[in-house]
Amino acid sequence: MSTRLTAGDTAPDFTLPDADGKPVSLADYRGRRVVVYFYPAAGTPGCTKQACDFRDSLAELNGAGLDVLGISPDKPAKLAKFRDKEGLTFPLLSDADKDVLNAWGTFGEKQMYGKTVTGVIRSTFLVDPEGKIEVAQYNVRATGHVAKLRKDLSV
Repeated sequence: MSTRLTAGDTAPDFTLPDADGKPVSLADYRGRRVVVYFYPAAGTPGCTKQACDFRDSLAELNGAGLDVLGISPDKPAKLAKFRDKEGLTFPLLSDADKDVLNAWGTFGEKQMYGKTVTGVIRSTFLVDPEGKIEVAQYNVRATGHVAKLRKDLSV
């Protein structure tokens, strides 16, 4: 089990390919606040609901100075298909090797349908303009999470 991040920790940097294979780095967002969320698999019902909630809230989040990045272990081609099907307008990044998932503490044991399994732990972080973790939330629910996040952040 990888170590979990908490508020005040330095966000582990990364450079990952987006849905089009272009590299995106956390460092690209220095000077801005960015929501980084980790989800198990593009196209599944929960992940689709969560991604569409971010899409539908993106104008308000951007208006409050927040960018959004979604990260999963899916390959870029699957992310592109997911993005295009759902009309997603924020970057989806591929962490096929799970190095970033492990660095952020979002890959490990979790409960699923009453069983202990190993996989992506649905998690959301807010990274401040200096690259520090402002908010760390593990085991979030797909449904209603974005609304709760907006409420918590007063967006």
